[in-house]
Amino acid sequence: MAFIAGIDEAGRGPLIGPLVICVAAIKEELHESLRELGVKDSKLLSEKQREEIYKFLEHQVRFELRIVQPSEIDEAVTSKTTNLNWLEADIGSDLLNKLDVKLDGEVSRVIIDCPSNNPKAYEAYFKKRVDNEEIAFQVEHKADLNHLIVGAASIIAKVTREKELEKIKRKLKIDFGSGYPGDPKTKAFVQEYHDNAKYHHLFRKSWATYTAISEQKLQKSLGEF
Repeated sequence: MAFIAGIDEAGRGPLIGPLVICVAAIKEELHESLRELGVKDSKLLSEKQREEIYKFLEHQVRFELRIVQPSEIDEAVTSKTTNLNWLEADIGSDLLNKLDVKLDGEVSRVIIDCPSNNPKAYEAYFKKRVDNEEIAFQVEHKADLNHLIVGAASIIAKVTREKELEKIKRKLKIDFGSGYPGDPKTKAFVQEYHDNAKYHHLFRKSWATYTAISEQKLQKSLGEF
């Protein structure tokens, strides 16, 4: 009983909130059935469409995911020994190992949406961390657009991240938008609260947008002083 797996993430670029990494797997012979569910790259689907498909995916595929908080992302980005790409590989390989164990070592192939500009180097790094040496790897850009199981992983990751953002907004009783730097609501929120201790855990402080706002505010304060 061979399974094909796909790995993708949601929330790599935002300034606010977590990154979600997901590995999803389905029996090889059922892979095409994902097309009937409307599975495709999550970015090509509306929020409502993603949520509807997610309800089916919960029962159609097996998956593992990890919610990565801003502090862990910052640690990787500012590290001298690793980076965000390797962090994704470390987490992705760990999730694949866990899922493969649950599937009795039956994952025969994994397709990875590559975050790196060098797919070969990324594949080599990833493979070293996978316990099952029989798994065949396919590492490429835009895999979520070209492969159904990767699209499924992207939908699961995206819906999970959206749910996490809603939880945060309800808890803090504040709306910071999508979390992406280009969102006016997000940008206004960062301008207003970037140095507020209550919201520190939300921000990726290693992001250029955050540091630029912090430096701008600091210079203004020094000028006023």
